[in-house]
Amino acid sequence: MLKVEELSVFYGDYQAVKGISFEVGQGELVTFIGANGAGKTSTIRAILGLVERVKGRIWFDGRDVSQASSHVRIKEGMRMIPEGRKIFPELTVAQNLRIGAYFIKEVSRLERNRQWVYSLFPVLAQRENQLGRSLSGGEQQMLAIGRALMGEPKLLLIDEVSMGLMPIFVDRVFELIKKIHSEGMTILLVEQNAKKALGVANRGYVLETGTITLQDTAANLGKNPQIVSAYLGGA
Repeated sequence: MLKVEELSVFYGDYQAVKGISFEVGQGELVTFIGANGAGKTSTIRAILGLVERVKGRIWFDGRDVSQASSHVRIKEGMRMIPEGRKIFPELTVAQNLRIGAYFIKEVSRLERNRQWVYSLFPVLAQRENQLGRSLSGGEQQMLAIGRALMGEPKLLLIDEVSMGLMPIFVDRVFELIKKIHSEGMTILLVEQNAKKALGVANRGYVLETGTITLQDTAANLGKNPQIVSAYLGGA
């Protein structure tokens, strides 16, 4: 589904990502864990074509998209749930969801997708005519996820989904990610909350200062003494 070779990301003279290579197979949930500043967000933004200075090759669904614009990558089936949610606060829930499906014109598909999102997030159905800014932080995160799902993604890119959320909403959001994955969605999740990320993922990569230092199954990473000490609070 996704294959990345020797990806490097630059901001001026600073190199945030240093020649990393990895894959995400069809139907997998793969996570990148690491501290703030490790290069996780830069990696996911580069995959979607949102970073100007990038080296390396990116294949998506069998096609080399290394030189493709973000618009083309989105049209091909990538969708991103950005860090900080970034919903449209002055639009209603329903309008926010519709924006996520702007490539889709068939009314029946739009309605089917909307009902699927509402089945995952019943609170959005209850609040569909409310403005985005009136939702709680957790509800806004649900709206951001729902907006991405409206576009029928082949690959869902999720950036720091737990950031700024109360623990009860973090638990709920990760339960929903697990459910979405169980229905066949391919997901790349970058996340500072390693315990939650490894709890839902099939495989994981550890990113430190722009370099992959470890890769393994999520279960094995969760038992690795280095990971336990550095990212799981020694628990």
